[in-house]
Amino acid sequence: MFVYMVLSRHVSKTISRSSTLFSASLRSQHLSTFSDHFQSLLPQSQSEVSPSSVTSIIDGLKKLYIQKLKPLEVTYRFNDFVFPLLTNSDFEAKPMVMLLGQYSTGKTTFIKHLLKSNYPGAHIGPEPTTDRFVAIMSGPDERTIPGNTVAVQADMPFSGLTSFGTAFLSKFECAQMPHPLLDQITLVDSPGVLSGEKQRTQRSYDFTGVTSWFAAKCDLILLLFDPHKLDISDEFKRVISSLRGHDDKVRVVLNKADQVDTQQLMRVYGALMWSLGKVLNTPEVTRVYIGSFIEKPVNDAAGGPIGRELFEKEQDDLLSDLKDIPKMACDRRINEFVKRARAAKIHACIISHLKNEMPVLLGKAKAQERLIDNLASEFVKVQREFHLPPGDFPDIEHFREILSGFNIGNFERLKPKMIQAVDDMLAYDIPNLLKNFKSTYD
Repeated sequence: MFVYMVLSRHVSKTISRSSTLFSASLRSQHLSTFSDHFQSLLPQSQSEVSPSSVTSIIDGLKKLYIQKLKPLEVTYRFNDFVFPLLTNSDFEAKPMVMLLGQYSTGKTTFIKHLLKSNYPGAHIGPEPTTDRFVAIMSGPDERTIPGNTVAVQADMPFSGLTSFGTAFLSKFECAQMPHPLLDQITLVDSPGVLSGEKQRTQRSYDFTGVTSWFAAKCDLILLLFDPHKLDISDEFKRVISSLRGHDDKVRVVLNKADQVDTQQLMRVYGALMWSLGKVLNTPEVTRVYIGSFIEKPVNDAAGGPIGRELFEKEQDDLLSDLKDIPKMACDRRINEFVKRARAAKIHACIISHLKNEMPVLLGKAKAQERLIDNLASEFVKVQREFHLPPGDFPDIEHFREILSGFNIGNFERLKPKMIQAVDDMLAYDIPNLLKNFKSTYD
């Protein structure tokens, strides 16, 4: 009996000591895990992108994209929903200016006016002559390059256009010619936007999607109007709507203004502003340049001496805007990069939220259908959960259309380290990059 009691006490003490050690081990592991988690929340940016390895602001942005932003975009399929992945040529490309407008509003003539000559393959006439998108770039000699060839050239920033398919690439080409202006900027001519009966004829590619792609790449977008064609067709309305988010790049040009007298010009200007106000839907007044951007001298019989002076001042203002583009190119790159980073972060939050709303086993099809139908309310939930500004969220209808082609259950859950890396990039890396290079033109 005595032996039994001694053994019982020994076993009890052993169990007690083991339990104490196990509890201490758990506490140690918990503190270690908490410490690791806390350390992961601290900025880790300083050690990843070395300032000495960066030769310019553009080079720094390129490295930040590869190390921090691109992994987030790939993980949450940002390139499938919003913008294609960036390449080196996208960072190194010259500033771009795109011209949009209905047919025969003088887009190709405007480019001829700037270059003082026709670009290779240009056609000018009263009928719809430009039936394709044309990128006018600097080159050693005059030639045109087909769209399929341009899209696979690594030194050109058009690889993202392959997502629009062969139907579009057959309607896209690059015109090269030696010119001092083209050494600084790239011009993009576009087909005339259809109006009347013509807009019922479906194009073989997504015209609005293409203009939206170019709008994201361009530094300036010129909307050209003719005093005799102020009506904004359904297709033109969709095109202008696709420019939302790029309002700071848009300039309106009332071309061929010398074809009407001063009294008519005042009425035309008022009608144009009224029409644009219904489509642009912004409280700010859009800058409108009035002039006649052709090789012929201004028609004094219509405008008179006041009209000539007005047109010359407006032309000087517009040309000044164009000359400032190369100077502001680096600022624009930074601005677009920050916009892209914020859009990618919001996209990741949306995708991960939708993933969390999906059931683990049964009822996935019904849950996906419910999420797609109630996408507006899901956006509100994401906005509240992550404290995001509502104005930065994507267009609901466009997002819904793309989302319906995916299985939400295959999406990734939120990865805080990736989000933190992008936050650190915006809060520390980019400001340090700008600080190291005092001038954005370095």
